[in-house]
Amino acid sequence: MSDTAPPPVHLDKVLEGLAENPALPPEYVRRLLAHRKSRRGVAGRPDLTDGMIAEIIALDDHWLTHALALNRSLPDAFRMTLAEHPDPAVRKAVAVGADGGAPRELFERLLGDSEPRVREQLAQSDRMPEDLRARLAADPDPEVRATLAQWWTQAPELIRRTLLTDPEGMVRARACATYYARLPHPVPPADLLPALLADPVTRAGAVRHCTLDTDTARRLADDPAPEVREELAGHPDLPPSLRDVLAEDSNPQVRLRVFARPDTPEPTRAAIHARFLSDVPPRDWLTDPHADLDDDALELQILSEMAHVQLRTLRLPWVTADPLPHVDSPYACFRASAAMSGALPAPVVARLLDDEDSGVRTAMALHARDLVDAATAERIDRTHRPVKRTRWRPADDFPLPTDVLRRLATDPDPRMRQLAPRDPDLPVELVRHLAADPDPTVRRTIATHPRLPVRELTRLLADPSEQVAATAAGNPRLPPAHMRQLLALAGL
Repeated sequence: MSDTAPPPVHLDKVLEGLAENPALPPEYVRRLLAHRKSRRGVAGRPDLTDGMIAEIIALDDHWLTHALALNRSLPDAFRMTLAEHPDPAVRKAVAVGADGGAPRELFERLLGDSEPRVREQLAQSDRMPEDLRARLAADPDPEVRATLAQWWTQAPELIRRTLLTDPEGMVRARACATYYARLPHPVPPADLLPALLADPVTRAGAVRHCTLDTDTARRLADDPAPEVREELAGHPDLPPSLRDVLAEDSNPQVRLRVFARPDTPEPTRAAIHARFLSDVPPRDWLTDPHADLDDDALELQILSEMAHVQLRTLRLPWVTADPLPHVDSPYACFRASAAMSGALPAPVVARLLDDEDSGVRTAMALHARDLVDAATAERIDRTHRPVKRTRWRPADDFPLPTDVLRRLATDPDPRMRQLAPRDPDLPVELVRHLAADPDPTVRRTIATHPRLPVRELTRLLADPSEQVAATAAGNPRLPPAHMRQLLALAGL
C-alpha cells in the first residue's frame, strides 16, 4: 500500500469487495480468479467477456461455476453449455438465472432434466413459456407438482384442477392453501369445493371460499387443526355464537382473526387484546437457561410471539374504508389502518403524524405525502421503530433536504448520521469527518461516497470492520494503482 495507508486488516474481505468493483480493469478481474474467496463476486459480474467466462468454466470449481450459472447477464450460449453440466446444483442455478429471461430452447432442455430439483426450480419461473410450464403438472415427482401449485397461482383452470385433484396430498395441500408464493391467490372451481372442504389437507385453504351454513360452521369450529379454525374465524358469514367461542380459542392465531373482524363486539376485542399483551413471552425466553418448557409450551410461546408481531403489523381494509371512527382507537393497528385511507381531515392527519406508535406515524406519512414537511420527515425517520427487521426507513420515501443532511453529519445518533452521505455534494470536510466516525455503520455508508478523498478511501481499506473495508474496496473511485497493490499483497 501507499506510505500513508496501512495494509488491510481483512485482506480477503477487501478482495471480495474489489471483485465487485464496477471500475475493476479486466486484467485485474482475471487475476482475482486465483483468489478462491473472491471467485463468486467475479463470476457474478455483468461485464464478463466471453473469454473470461470460458476461463471460469475451464477452472471447473464448483462454487465458481455455480455463481456463474446464477449470473443474470450470462450469454445464452453459455447457459446452454452449463445446462449440460454434470453437477445438478449448477443446472439448478442455471434455472434460477434463467428466471430473468432465456430462450425457449433452454427451458426445454431443463424441463427434461433428470434431477427433480432443477424441474422444481423451473416450476417457480414466471418467465417459462406457459405450454412448457404446464407439463410440470404431470411431473413424476410430487414435490415438483407441489411447487408448481404454490407458485403458479394464475395457471389455466385445467392445470389448477389437475393439481387440486392430484393423488398426492402434498400437491393438493399446496394447490388449495392459505399461503401462496404469488399474488393474487387463486379461487378454486366451485364444483370442487365440497371435496376440498372434506379433505383434511385442503380444508383450511377451502374455508374462505365456501358458503358457510350453520352445520358446516359448527363442524369446522370443532376441527382439531388450528389452521381450519383460524380460517373459519375470518369467514364473513361466521355465526356470532361461534365467533364468541373462537374468541376463547387456545390458539392465538385464531383469536387474532376474531380480533380483526368488523362484527366483533368491543368488549370481546378488548379482552382478546389484553390477553395478547399478557401472553407476550419475556425477551430472553428462547435463551433463558432456566426456562423449562416442554414441546407444547414452547409451541405456544412461539405462536404467542408471532401473534404479537402480527397484531402490530395488522392492517384492516374495513377500517381503512371507514377511518374516522377508528382514528382514536386504543389499538395501534386500527389507527394505522385508518391512516391508510388517504382522505382524512388535516387536523386528524396532523394528530396521526404525531401518534405515539411508530407504525401509525409512518403509515400516515406514506398516505399524506403532501402534508409531510422536512421537519416531520426527519422526526418520523428519527423515531422509526420497525416491528420486523428491514432495511427500509422513512427517509427512503421522504428524501431530506441538503441542509438537513449536512446537519445530520454531526448528529449524536449514528443512525441519523448514516443519512448524511445521501447528499452527493456533501462538503469534503464533512465526508472526512464521517470517514473517521466511531460507528462502523456510518463509515460503511460514507465508504462509497463520490467525494471521498483517495487518502480517506484507502485508509478505510484497513478499517477494523470487515464490512467497511469490503465496501471501500468496491468504490469505483479507488485508483487502479491501489487495486494493483491489493492484488500484490495477496500474491495475485
